[in-house]
Amino acid sequence: MNYVPLHVHSEYSLLDGLSQTSQISKRLTDIETDTCALTDHGSVSGAVDFCKSLNGASQKPILGCEFYICFNGDATLKNADNRPLIHQVVLAKNAEGWKDILKLVSQSNSPNHFYYKPRIDFSHLQKMASRGNLISFSGHLGSILGNFSLNEKDDKIVAHKALELQDMFGKGNFFIEIQLMDAENNPESANAAYRLREISKQTGIPCVATPDAHYPTKEAAEDQRVLLCTALKKTIGQVHRELKDGKSRSLKSFFSSDNFHIPSHEEMSSFHTEEELANTNLIADMCEKYPILGPPSPPRFPCPKGFTPKEYLRHLCKIGWSNKMRNVKKNTPDFHKYGDRVQQELQVFEEAGLSGYFLIVQDILKFCNDSGFLTGPGRGSAAGCMVSYLIGITQIDPLKYDLVFERFYNAGRNTDERISMPDIDIDVPKVAREKVIDYMKKKYGTDNVAQIVTYQTLQGRSALKRVMQARGNISFTEQNEITKHIMDEAKIADELQDMKEELGESSLILWALKNRKEQLKDWCEIGENGKLEGKMARVFEQAMRLEGTKIIQSKHAAGVVVSPAPISESCPMIRSSSKGETDLLAGFEGPSCEDVGLLKLDVLGIRMLDKVMEVPCILKGLS
Repeated sequence: MNYVPLHVHSEYSLLDGLSQTSQISKRLTDIETDTCALTDHGSVSGAVDFCKSLNGASQKPILGCEFYICFNGDATLKNADNRPLIHQVVLAKNAEGWKDILKLVSQSNSPNHFYYKPRIDFSHLQKMASRGNLISFSGHLGSILGNFSLNEKDDKIVAHKALELQDMFGKGNFFIEIQLMDAENNPESANAAYRLREISKQTGIPCVATPDAHYPTKEAAEDQRVLLCTALKKTIGQVHRELKDGKSRSLKSFFSSDNFHIPSHEEMSSFHTEEELANTNLIADMCEKYPILGPPSPPRFPCPKGFTPKEYLRHLCKIGWSNKMRNVKKNTPDFHKYGDRVQQELQVFEEAGLSGYFLIVQDILKFCNDSGFLTGPGRGSAAGCMVSYLIGITQIDPLKYDLVFERFYNAGRNTDERISMPDIDIDVPKVAREKVIDYMKKKYGTDNVAQIVTYQTLQGRSALKRVMQARGNISFTEQNEITKHIMDEAKIADELQDMKEELGESSLILWALKNRKEQLKDWCEIGENGKLEGKMARVFEQAMRLEGTKIIQSKHAAGVVVSPAPISESCPMIRSSSKGETDLLAGFEGPSCEDVGLLKLDVLGIRMLDKVMEVPCILKGLS
């Protein structure tokens, strides 16, 4: 029986982890194991991607988090003395354990806890651990047991701390973590592990073998160093010089070893006992399979007395018909054409349970109009919906312009398990956006409405620059001369889509090498064998591998989610990186929010609408 990797980081450990969830899944296939735990630093934002990647390959995902714990014991104290943090890996045994982790992550990001990093203290962890739905292990150098084993000479004190942790999580739910993959390069880690094995014998607490995986394969080690240099704003050479001078000790292993990948069973068995490896399967078996994905669950729209959402939507359509279809004579081809279209759309929406969705969107736009805010006429495929036109969501008659309803909503994509949601962009003046969101919070509950996170990724030009900057031997002038030939994604979107369909993936750098040959030939070109050649071939290769990697979290410009229950029950709430903001964001990106059942709306603030709203005032002043 192969071991199970229980300490694995993805790219959601920003500028530290490198693995995309699809790469983790592929690596599991390569090492012939079908279960893995995701334990990102202070984050569970990769959970949905992880579950979808592993479930698609018939693998079992285990969800967890490596929490930042305040060593001094009080996460609300924000001073230099309370900045030291230790790590504690926690796994969800079941669906209730997953909800407990969501609560802890949300709490760690709250304004009174976040201080440089999302933090909790042991009292918060103990409260959740007492419910019996969590599994934890401690022992690697960043953890409290690892710290004690290195710095505390008395075995009794170390053993006492281990027993305290076991009491916290419950006997059978706590393990001593043994990490030895980098033992040859890191004597401190090895010494801590060997001592903790003895502590295990003294206390009866079982040991479990774990990697400390930050990238999928050994070959990706150099790529991860580029991310670390990006975070440090240093070159690889500068980091090595600091390490030589005894500085940056916490990063020593990452820059001197390639062993922070997801190892095979053979690699792990050369360092660990059979019992330590067997306990990885024991923990995996203790963790139940449970769904975190679910169908859309919008909040119930408060209809006027006597109406169901279905009836009220039809009522609004009748009002809209009387206002907008008055010139269409009864029993004419146009009358029947419009009537059939409305009935068809309503039937589709009612069967999909979407009546409430249209009422929610209509209500937001009504609030804007009643407040004197100018709204957009309706963008994109939403203009093809007759129902939207009748109830005032859009201002364009779709039949007049032969707009196709199926381009807006295709009921054929729906299944018994999954109902696809319509996509309606709500355009409001920039100055009105926050007021719209406040209105939604008052109507559906402060905890039930939130803006969502998005992630900046390394694209062609930025990926190439990060690699060149990390190497430190290429001038800024030359960097700019090279990267100016890498196109922006928006300018060649169709060509990139064609590339993806042909090759299974797209790359701005590869596109440039194929379409800007003359401009780039002094540095890199594609050889006859299809491999990259030239003095910077390795730089370009590395940059292409890093394309698409998440590096910075920020607030989405438009995305807002609404839920009938507190969002934190199905989605982590995380800190906005925007200066001065205290409101937490829904910690899944838009598609993942929808995957867990949250209703996502795009409320976009348009500066042009602000300008248009000024025109009447300007004209009044001139008259």
